[in-house]
Amino acid sequence: MPAGWSWCFGHLRVLDQKLQQLPSDANIYLAMEDMENHADAEVFLMDLWPVFEPVLMISGPDLAIQASTTYELPKPRDQTNSMRPMIGGASLLTMNEQQWKVWRSLLNPGFSSSHMLSLVPTIVDSVEVFREQLRGHVDKGAPSDTDLNNQRSEHEISHALNTILNWHSFWDPRILLNPLRPVVQWYYGRILKNFIIQELQKRFDEMKLERSKSNAIETKKAKSVVSLALEQYITQNQNKDPHSLNDLHLDNNFAQIASNQISLFIFAGNDTTATSIVYAYHMLASYPHTLSTLRAELNTIFGVDGKIANQLKENPALINQCRYTLAVIKETMRLYPPASSIREGTTSVSLVDRKGTVIPTEGLNATIMHRFVHINPRVWPRPMEFLPERWLVEPGHELHVPTASGAYRPFEHGPRNCIGQTLVMNELRVTLIMTARTFRITPAYEEWDAFKTANEISWTRLARKLGIKKDEPKPPRGERAYQTSRSGAHPAEGYPCRVTLI
Repeated sequence: MPAGWSWCFGHLRVLDQKLQQLPSDANIYLAMEDMENHADAEVFLMDLWPVFEPVLMISGPDLAIQASTTYELPKPRDQTNSMRPMIGGASLLTMNEQQWKVWRSLLNPGFSSSHMLSLVPTIVDSVEVFREQLRGHVDKGAPSDTDLNNQRSEHEISHALNTILNWHSFWDPRILLNPLRPVVQWYYGRILKNFIIQELQKRFDEMKLERSKSNAIETKKAKSVVSLALEQYITQNQNKDPHSLNDLHLDNNFAQIASNQISLFIFAGNDTTATSIVYAYHMLASYPHTLSTLRAELNTIFGVDGKIANQLKENPALINQCRYTLAVIKETMRLYPPASSIREGTTSVSLVDRKGTVIPTEGLNATIMHRFVHINPRVWPRPMEFLPERWLVEPGHELHVPTASGAYRPFEHGPRNCIGQTLVMNELRVTLIMTARTFRITPAYEEWDAFKTANEISWTRLARKLGIKKDEPKPPRGERAYQTSRSGAHPAEGYPCRVTLI
């Protein structure tokens, strides 16, 4: 347990002191770095009373496997409420036991590897739009913002989701205590929910009509998330008489949970992809040799003057040949994982740390800190170095880390891993494949700082001179693109950058 615990505030003061040394928007896990360094058992206890339950902070793969796989500790009961503003209610992320199994088995076929590969042409179309947006930022006077959340269309649903995210935090009191937060999130949450429910009802009516016309119990199963859920619902609720379809209605409870699942996919898919692609660009800008190697691979596979979009549409399996591109993505997500995982302890489960200490979990939560598991020096050779090659070496090589070790978990690990991870990895690969040979994206934080200073209002300048407003603390290890507390751990300030053509 970290030093500084008090009877009244647990470790809250300790945590606050650490956060005061970081930029105000820094991810909370950055404040735990030196705490983790002193935990040679690869776990320490954070007492966050009266705000949260005490939490076991796990940084070792062995304990992570125990919590997520060996004992399959459940998701915390209060996680549904904390995610409700974004998701709407119970979802695969928060469900437990039988309810989770039912929905996971229902949705699994829609996320199969074969179906995900069939979606590559659709992904290509989307990336072509993004590529044109990047082209519009080439050689602009002011630094650009590559955060994909700011590059989407002005669709009402995108706006609603982004507004909800901007007003959400799992811990920041400046956001949580804002009296407008519940109102804003409720309003935009209703927009998102109503849109999804309307689409569900529309698709439900279409599927009933298709079945009645074909006079068949089952039509060819569609693989979209919406269609899969509705296909199963109709099959389970329709009587053998095909004419009973006329009396079949969409159950409100089913529709509500299905809409939660769709909200989860929209939120998690967009956020993870947006964060990871920006950090991939950052790594390519920081390591020119890596960028050269990646471009050489693409030239070999697609040809120097090849039209990549057409080739990917005609043969989506080409993305599987881009092994170095995939290695770059994996290494990026090792150093910049978009999230962590939390479980709830039970009366019957005790974890055992690497020193043999038995840790009862009753009354505790357990957080698997993906960032620290990913840079654990006991498991990862040269953990702080960006080395895509580590994903291409054979077993026995000094850089090789076995998959079964559980040390790599950007999408979690075990039975409750992310159902959409194949889709995300395909999106990331297609995006790099279609942009890395065309654009050079480089960070422009110094320019951004100068731009902000030049545009400061008079009151801010005066407050700074009088010492009322202080400069932000320096980021950890001088990393300007540090991960922030925003959902998805986006890079600081949306990653201001320069976009130029190769």
